[in-house]
Amino acid sequence: MRQRAETDSCCPPPNAEPDLRPIEGPEADEALAALSKAIAHPARVRIVRLLVRKSSCVCGDIVGELPLAQSTVSQHLKVLKEAGLIRGEVDGPRVCYCIEPRMLRRFKAIVAGL
Repeated sequence: MRQRAETDSCCPPPNAEPDLRPIEGPEADEALAALSKAIAHPARVRIVRLLVRKSSCVCGDIVGELPLAQSTVSQHLKVLKEAGLIRGEVDGPRVCYCIEPRMLRRFKAIVAGL
């Protein structure tokens, strides 16, 4: 099993480049619906907030932050990952997660355009 160095992160540093895809029209409507569905559970909102506050990957801490079973947290993480709001990397027997900053910026821009 590979040792993770202090500066090693499963997620790259935040990308400052804007997401230049349209934030209006049918594409934006579909994106907003999909992202809203992904975040439409209080546990998933809490997971996103937790990952936004962290500057590095989070591995085992997520389950400890929620009053839910590990399997339930895993299912919520799967939904967020499939929507592109978070990313994860296998690190030995566990998966480390972080926010996907570009997708979060896109979500915020679409919501702001309502």
